[in-house]
Formats: sequence, C-alpha cells, structure tokens
Amino acid sequence: MKKSPARGRDIVVTAGIGALTVVLLTMSGSVAIANAVAAVAALCALSAIYYLLAGSPREIAAAPEKTESLPSPEADATAAAMVELLSDPVLLIGQGGRIERANRAARDFLGLSRDGGNIASLIRQPKVLEAITAALDGDTPPPVEYSANAPYESHVRAFVNPLPQKLGGQRLAMLLLHDETATKRAERMRADFLANASHELRTPLASLSGFIETLKGHARHDEGARDRFLSIMESQTDRMRRLINDLLSLSRIEMNEHVAPSEEVDLGKIAKDILDTLKPIAADRGVSFRLDAPETPVTVTGDRDQLMAVIQNLADNAIKYSPGGATVTVEIAVGDSPYDAIRPGGRLIEESGRMTIVSPSSEGAVGVIRVRDQGPGIERAHLPRLAQRFYRVEEGKAEDRKGTGLGLAIVKHVATRHRGGFSVESAPGRGAVFTVCAPLAGSAAPAAAGKQTAEPQTAD
Repeated sequence: MKKSPARGRDIVVTAGIGALTVVLLTMSGSVAIANAVAAVAALCALSAIYYLLAGSPREIAAAPEKTESLPSPEADATAAAMVELLSDPVLLIGQGGRIERANRAARDFLGLSRDGGNIASLIRQPKVLEAITAALDGDTPPPVEYSANAPYESHVRAFVNPLPQKLGGQRLAMLLLHDETATKRAERMRADFLANASHELRTPLASLSGFIETLKGHARHDEGARDRFLSIMESQTDRMRRLINDLLSLSRIEMNEHVAPSEEVDLGKIAKDILDTLKPIAADRGVSFRLDAPETPVTVTGDRDQLMAVIQNLADNAIKYSPGGATVTVEIAVGDSPYDAIRPGGRLIEESGRMTIVSPSSEGAVGVIRVRDQGPGIERAHLPRLAQRFYRVEEGKAEDRKGTGLGLAIVKHVATRHRGGFSVESAPGRGAVFTVCAPLAGSAAPAAAGKQTAEPQTAD
C-alpha cells in the first residue's frame, strides 16, 4: 500500500515533539542521560512501526467494508441435493402458479414428468390455490388440509410460505405437502375395529356366558349336555378367533392401501402353495382342485402375503359353497388389459350377472387370478353387497359354512392397494367366477381416468 506524504510528516512531527520533551527533561536533571537515550530510541522505533502498519483516518474511512460472500455454486448444488432427497414433496411455485422446481418426492406424488407445469392442474383444491396466491403476494397463510378419493383415498396437509428471493423480479412461494393418510387411516382403523369387534363379538360372548352359567348350574353333572355345550363353546371361540384375525388383517391392508406394493411375486407359485394347503380341507368335503397356470412365471408387482390371502379367501369360499364331487378351478393367466381381464368380452357363465367391484387404476399387462366354483350361484340382487363387511348370502341356510363375512372385503381392499381390479360373475344354479388382476411386473402405468368406483357397476 502506498503511504501518503501527509501521514509521514505527521509522524515525524509527533516523534520530534517527544524527543524534544525527553531532552528538556534530561537538561533539568529529571531524567538520566542513559534513560533519555533509550527513550528517544524507543520513540523512533515506535514511530517507524506505526508508519509501516497503521493507516490514516482517511484511508480507513475509504477502505471497503467487508461483506458476506454469496453462496458458491457448490453450496447451491448441495442445497438442491438435500431438497431432492427429502421424503416430503417440495415445490417452488412462481407467478401464475407455474412450477419452477419440484423434488423427486413431489414428482412421484403428483405424477410430474418434468418441471414447468401449473399447480392448478395437479392440485384442484381451492384452499391450497388460495394459500399459494397469498404467499406470492408476500403473506404467510396457515397450513391447509385436504382429502382426495381418486384414484385412492389420501389426506394431505399443505404448508405454503413466501420466499425472500425473487426470480426475474417476481416473488416465489414454497409448497410442502405432508401425507397424513397413514395417520388418518390408523385413527379410523382403531375406531372401526372397536365398532366391528364389539358388534360381532356380542353374540358369541353372550352364548359362551349362557353355556358357562348352565354348566355351573343344573347341567353340572349331565355329561351329555356338558359335552354338547363344550363343543358349541369351542366352535364359538374358534369363530371369535377367526373374526379378530380377519379384522386385524383387514385393518392392516386398509392402513397401507394408499401405498402401492413394490415386490415381484409369481402368482403361479403362490397359487400352488395355497392349494396344497387347502387340499385336506377340500378332501373332507369331497371337493377337488384344478390349477390352470402357464409353465412360465406370471410375475406381478405386489405383496406376497396379501395376494396369498386373495387366493386363499376365494378358494376357501369355493370349497364351502361347492357340493361334494365338485371341482374348483383356479386359473392363473396374463391379460393384455386390466379391463379385459375383469370384464371379458364373452360371458364366462351363460345368462349371468356381472359386477365390477373394483375398477383398475393402472394400465398395461396384468396377471390374472380367476377362481370358479360349481356352487349354487348368486342372485343378481346380492352382487352389489358381496364385498361389504360381514355380508353373507343366505347365511341361515349355510350353517356348516363357517366364515366371518370378511373374506371378500379383504380381497376388495387388496385389489385396490395393488391398483388392480376385482369382479364377480354368477348365475343361480351355475356357480360363480371371481376375478382379480394386478399389474404385471415392469408394465404398470397410472391410468389416465381409471379409479376405484365409489359404487360398483353391474354389467348388463
């Protein structure tokens, strides 16, 4: 740095005044000559150091103030990578609702193929759009909750905040979506479980209580009555156990219904495993199985345990409702379209009624599970209620058909979670055919307009 002449002159004058003061003190006898020489030398040294290191007041005032450095490109890239890895959907919204940027979770959640779309075409929720407009005007709106029922039920809380930075002179807003579907489903699951369990367990518990009182009273020494009552109590206890297991299974499926499975499962293999398990039960009733499956694997994207529950429930129902000597056919196949799989062009049963219980919410090739029995068939009037909880057709005439009335409800919710379809076709005296399909592995794609029907539709 170049030293100013004025500053050097000021330092020399100041050092001279100090040296003259030391000389005068020495002449008056106040300071010894040796001390005076040391003082003058020190004063000169300090003046030189000050001249080399210190700046003038004008130079200090003119020196540029230290400012905070702007984020480096590396810091920007790190922040963008952090946002991209967040599990919650995050979107950067510009003027007019244009999506300037979206992280991976947002692209998956909203089905975005790229940035640049309009948020109003993806989230058709007036309260959310109003909050975004308020944030773009500089306000901070409160969180907004909204629900959707298509293509599946979901509950979302939206957080919208304005950003201090601007893009091209225009304000930006950040939209964060937090999926609360699992929490809402868990709350409803507990309420439904308590309601259903208390309702369905009331009758068997009352029976058990009555039999226990009888056995403790006048039937205490009646061996015949005791054996008969104990047998009934065992049957009622077994029914309560199966009821609780089915309710818990159904609740678990419903809680995760909004999350599509990602495993790969061979339908042919699990069908063979289930039929091997059920053969002893079928043999006791004089019913046989026939498995029609291709030699090559039929691999779908699904949850193995839940698809096993589908085949087990459908095959178990077929055993219960088929007469002795009948054959239950389980077919595993590949379909080009989920709609053709659940609504085939020709009737599987002559003069039958057909009901689509769950419409597919995916497109592409599917794996098909089709179970056909030779039972009494189902009247057309019963088809709309088949998948309702605890609904049983002609229950009073089927005392030997032990069941909880939850099997087809489980099948329905498994089909919904797998983005597949579920249908039934039946006619009195001609048996019934139940069909379930799930996306073939590697070929599933969201349907443009497919969704679960709020009310099942019957095909003519």
